[in-house]
Formats: sequence, C-alpha cells, structure tokens
Amino acid sequence: MKKACSLILFLFTINCYSQKFDSLALEPPMGWNTWNKFTCNVNEELIRQAADALVASGMKDAGYTYIVIDDCWHGQRDSLGFIQGDQKKFPSGMKALADYIHSKGLKFGIYSCAGSKTCGGHPGSRGYEYQDAIMYAKWGVDYLKYDWCNTEGLKAEGAYMTMRDALYAAKRPIVFSLCEWGDNQPWAWGANTGHLWRTTGDIYHCWDCKKDNGGWYSLGVLQILDKQDGLRKYAGPGHWNDPDMMEVGNGMTENEDRAHFSMWCMLAAPLMAGNDLSNMSEKTKAILTNKEVIAIDQDPLGIQGFKYKTIDSVEIWFKPLEKGDWAVCFLNRKNVADGIEFDWKENSVTDSLFHKEVNFKAVTYKIRNLWLKKGQGTTGKIFKTTLDAHDVVMLRLSRQ
Repeated sequence: MKKACSLILFLFTINCYSQKFDSLALEPPMGWNTWNKFTCNVNEELIRQAADALVASGMKDAGYTYIVIDDCWHGQRDSLGFIQGDQKKFPSGMKALADYIHSKGLKFGIYSCAGSKTCGGHPGSRGYEYQDAIMYAKWGVDYLKYDWCNTEGLKAEGAYMTMRDALYAAKRPIVFSLCEWGDNQPWAWGANTGHLWRTTGDIYHCWDCKKDNGGWYSLGVLQILDKQDGLRKYAGPGHWNDPDMMEVGNGMTENEDRAHFSMWCMLAAPLMAGNDLSNMSEKTKAILTNKEVIAIDQDPLGIQGFKYKTIDSVEIWFKPLEKGDWAVCFLNRKNVADGIEFDWKENSVTDSLFHKEVNFKAVTYKIRNLWLKKGQGTTGKIFKTTLDAHDVVMLRLSRQ
C-alpha cells in the first residue's frame, strides 16, 4: 500500500509539472547571443564585456535584455551527472557570471541540446533534462536555447516537452527557445511547449544566398524571410515564430542591415543581436537602437505582419498595431534603386486572420517615416519616394 501511494504521489507530481511558464515573453524577447559572431570562441571575459557593452551602447535602454551564451560553454558532468561549466573558459563559475549579468539589470541565457551531444560536440541534455534544469535554476538562468543535434530516435515534440516539464519542475521561470530548425513543424505544437521556436535552419550574413556547410545550408536574409509565409497565425504573445538571430553588423551593407532589422520587426520576431557589441560602428548601433522601429516589433497586440502585394520586386508589408495604427514597410529586393508611388485610396487592406482592416478612402492617417524619424504627410496624397537597392522605407500610420 505504501509503495502504491508513493507511485500515485510521484505521478501526480509529474503531472503538475507538465506545463510551461506562462506570462513570459509576452513581447518578442530581445537580447544578444554569442553564436553568429563568436561560434565556440566563448569565455567569461567575452560575456562580461558583452554585458557591459549592451548597457553602454544604449541597447539595454532600447529594450535588449538577455545575454545568451550559445554552444561550447560546457565542461563535463560531475560524478552525479550534473553539468558543469568549462573551468578554463569560465573560471569564476556560471553562477558568478549570472550574478554579474543580473547586476547590470540584464538577464542570463544559456544553451543546451535535446540530443546526446550539442552541435559542437559537448554534453547534451538527453537523459539529464531534470538535472540540467536544476543546475540552470541554481545558477540563475533566465533563458534556455535548446538545439536539435544528435537526436537519433527522438521525436521532437516529446523531447521538447520533457525539457519543458523539467524547467517547470525546477521552479525558476525560464524563457524556453526551441531551436528545432522547423523540421517537425514546431509552430503546430510549440505554443504549449515553449515561448519561441525556430522556423528555419541557421541564418547567414548575406542578402540572398545559401552557404553550403557540407550536408546542410545556412540561409541569407531573403531566404529566411520567404520561409515565414503561412506561419503568422501561430504567433502571438508568449509564443513567437523565430526566424533566427540577427546578422546586423556582421558584414552586410548598411542598407541590407536596415532592411534585415526592419523585416524582423515586421515579423514580430525575437530580436537577438549577434554582432560584436564591443566593436560596432555608429551605423550598426543606430540600426539596433532605433526605438521607433523596435516599437513595431514590441507592439502589445503581438500580431505578425504580412505581405500585402509585390510590385516589380518591391514588396509592400502591413502590420496591425495597437490603437488602430499600422506599420507599413516597402522592401526593395532588387539590386538597383526603384521609385515608389503608392496611392493609399486605391488600396483597401484587410487582415482577415486577425480581423483588422483599413479603408484609406474613409480614414486619413498621418505618416511617420521611422528611419528618417520625421513626418511625411498623410495618406490623403499618393506616397512617392525613391527606394535604394536592398533597402526599406518603413512607416507608421496613425489616425489623425
């Protein structure tokens, strides 16, 4: 009888922990991740410097919160199976590093993998999910990116549910980022499991290309953007489509960086910078800290934007905002500049998915250019401008 009661209590306890933390990531998470710029070349000094730079650059004031260490921070497991940080790379320990990040008013993120090993060949969490979650809670982790390498025989939904339950059992609220690459349609089940999920493979710092990594490809900005088609119905407060971390400041042109950042904001995507924060240009800083553009991404409605139409390789995107405002983005995919003439009154925009619409014949809106940071008339007149190659014009429409 005693054993039966113990079993019932155990099963009841596990059932109570079968959920994710609610009330987290009600807006798309914002922060910085090591991978795009530094890959496995991570250490304690780099992370502390990144935290300092995030504050000093104005990025914290603009909304960036998380400092996330990606792959290759791992040491070995101890005799009881608990994961440790690499003592050579992180001599002060992960708890001390988290404390330093928290002292800056920031939050601490970390990386693991659902497989036996991470993508970089370090100890994965398979079979150790609950122990790893206990350590993350002990260290003060606020965000977990969970990858999908070396997962032979596993089913994605079940594997991510296991770590979800482990995090909840550890009783520390942690944003759970599902890095499953979109292979098993995580948008269909991710909302009950995590707070964001990758929709594609890895991004690469190019405008429109594929990088062959020997068996798999990294994708350029436009390649990633095109793969978001049809996914907006799955996103919203607390559960976001993730088109991967940003490459702003990592080698593309200023126009391309501006367009990349703008489109991620139109997508209501997580804004995870991936550049060298301690050595970025003023132009890169200006793009990453444009609060008016960031406000489009962080709008409380949490509605992902949509492509309204394409005119000769210039895409026109709309995004409903709170209080009846709209964001509009003209994206020039071409290699040459192009002129824009958009007659608002000849276009009636309907977002049937979220029951939003705008009739420009009935309502006139003020136009604010978010990159020029100035007004540009109203929708009562045809909007005319020149759009540079690989660039955007991004507007906010507000009722008069």
